[in-house]
Amino acid sequence: MKKLFLSLVAAGLLLSACNQSKTGSTAATTDSAATTTANAANAPVMKFEKESHDFGKIKTGDKVNYDFKFTNTGKSPLIISEAHATCGCTIPEWPKAPVKPGESGIIKVTFNSAGKSGLQDKQITVTANTVPAQTMVHLIGEVLK
Repeated sequence: MKKLFLSLVAAGLLLSACNQSKTGSTAATTDSAATTTANAANAPVMKFEKESHDFGKIKTGDKVNYDFKFTNTGKSPLIISEAHATCGCTIPEWPKAPVKPGESGIIKVTFNSAGKSGLQDKQITVTANTVPAQTMVHLIGEVLK
């Protein structure tokens, strides 16, 4: 009888502890969502002039360069932490210094067509302190043999 009573008391304590944890968790989640929304309103915004560029037809082995121009239309400095392409044949270069609100910058992309043929669509993913954190641009064209 004592074991049954102690088991019921222990179960009651565990359930009440779990219930308190859920209540605190909900409040924390609500506060987190409000903070994220407030941060999004003041976050930098990366606005590209063009989100894709068609370099047309080139021969295998040719290199193509294109500058993706962008402007920070947000309310705080834009910091680009990384830019990477879908393959090693495409190399992006980005500004390392913060881009102030209202200022512009470029992401220079070089595509090396060596060993490539046919239609190409190279996606460049730019990671910055924007909401959402990643923005994508495309370099497309055709490589002829």
